[in-house]
Amino acid sequence: MKFIIAYIKPFKLEPVRDALQEAGIEGMTVSEVRGFGRQKGQPVFYRGAEYNTTFVPKIKLEIAVADDQAHGVVEIIANVARTDSIGDGKIFVLDLESALRIRTGDTDHDAL
Repeated sequence: MKFIIAYIKPFKLEPVRDALQEAGIEGMTVSEVRGFGRQKGQPVFYRGAEYNTTFVPKIKLEIAVADDQAHGVVEIIANVARTDSIGDGKIFVLDLESALRIRTGDTDHDAL
């Protein structure tokens, strides 16, 4: 199993979710987060003045999938979230050792 963590621009959440649902991905966790990378923040305009913010708002997606689904999920997120501008985000894929559905006791692939 794989655990996919993706950081995307907030306005790309709905298109990414829709594309993943069409591909049969049944669940994900979504969090609003803030951070910075190479772009070191972003300018914000407020009442005609420009301010630099240190942290940029992003959406964090967490998705657990079977090994054979991971590549497709990464491709979908990358293709749908891409704007070809700085700050499009990042995707990380980690090995997932085990999973447990609390309600039923299902484990591993059955718990996904």
